[in-house]
Amino acid sequence: MSDCINIKGVTAFGHHGVFDFEKRDGQVFSVDLEIHLDLTAASNSDRLEDSIDYSLFTTIAREAIEGEAFDLIERLAGFIADRIKNEFPVVQSLAVTVHKPQAPVKENVTDIAVTIRR
Repeated sequence: MSDCINIKGVTAFGHHGVFDFEKRDGQVFSVDLEIHLDLTAASNSDRLEDSIDYSLFTTIAREAIEGEAFDLIERLAGFIADRIKNEFPVVQSLAVTVHKPQAPVKENVTDIAVTIRR
């Protein structure tokens, strides 16, 4: 069993999508993170040194949204998940959800999202 840090709504402007106009014009993306790790030491000590700086995760998500353009939000979610797993070996598992509320689909929807688990 592991503890969990939840971060919702890391929002930034990116240029991801399969259509030329998406890459050219860009749009807002949002990322939710569910990060599983052992927080026993932090819960016992009440010391920041025994936990992890949450802003490191939010920075990775923002940089990925604003960085290299991907065709698929599946790739963006996987990129974020893999970077977190590689940079923070204390992370046991995680879920990354990328929201693309302005996805160019035929029907009227409020959000399109993909979740990747590692």
